[in-house]
Amino acid sequence: MTDSLYPFPFPATIDPASLGRVVVLMGGHSSERNVSLESGRNVLEALKSRGVDAEGFDPAERSLGELEASKFDRAFIALHGRYGEDGTLQGVLEMIGLPYTGSGVLASALAIDKIATKQMWQAGRLPTPPWEVLLGPHQLAGLAERLGLPLIIKPPHEGSTLGLTRVDSLDRLPAAYERAADIDFPVLAERFVQGRELTVAVIGSGAAARALPIVEIRAPNGNYDYRNKYFTDDTRYLCPAPLVPAMAADIASLAEAAYRAVGCEGWGRVDIMLDDGTQRPWLLEVNTSPGMTGHSLVPMAARAAGISYEDLVLGLTAQASLKIQRRVASEAIA
Repeated sequence: MTDSLYPFPFPATIDPASLGRVVVLMGGHSSERNVSLESGRNVLEALKSRGVDAEGFDPAERSLGELEASKFDRAFIALHGRYGEDGTLQGVLEMIGLPYTGSGVLASALAIDKIATKQMWQAGRLPTPPWEVLLGPHQLAGLAERLGLPLIIKPPHEGSTLGLTRVDSLDRLPAAYERAADIDFPVLAERFVQGRELTVAVIGSGAAARALPIVEIRAPNGNYDYRNKYFTDDTRYLCPAPLVPAMAADIASLAEAAYRAVGCEGWGRVDIMLDDGTQRPWLLEVNTSPGMTGHSLVPMAARAAGISYEDLVLGLTAQASLKIQRRVASEAIA
């Protein structure tokens, strides 16, 4: 691997043959299918470029029985959203004994649920914007008074800003609620934070988890939506983000704490808003299977740390493991 500016828990050298047969899981059934396919193709190309015996597998087109029968040695999860990032697939892989990249069943299920994530952060006294769970449109009454305007209405189990609406006036609340409720239930309402949009990739597990250089996102009109994330070149990315060293260190530490609080493993990405007025960072969400496309932020942060895309993929693949069986085995020994 190339020399890195950051100390991460990747082996200094990785023998491609030691990884065995690797399956890249991509596509799937979620609303983020197209992004997942692009991520998976990039990961597959990177693995093959390093001499790894790898092939792609789309669970939307092939059965999980076929996945088990193929006798792969490890899996790189490039699936995004439901059925791939929510603990469902992770549970299947645990059952069939196929080591996989990223977080386990519980952390994946918690992280995809923005309500559960916020509850975990609040329990750990980590800063996240004030919020409410909406079980029906009757709860819109007084919402703006309680959270203030603008506010954000979003589905709690979707990624890539799908179904998310910024509400600047009371008359927009009902439509914003219906848009989110058409996708998911319940609906999450969150105070809007005016400020700088930051994201922090975290690599590793437990005490060894470390943040990569912070990325600042400057989208057109501050609108970092699905289109500006994946399909235009209008969004500007600054990596490392222009922050004073003390602030950058504090934000990196906060991202690591947020990652650990949810129990994430392997890799992930923590999204943060830095309040323009108070200069206080606020945690928004954590992603346990981030994008690996040409516009994706984890490869960008890795590159700023001196880690190439290929080395990043190779290192993450080498860390693939079974989480539940590992813990059961250690408990049996104890």
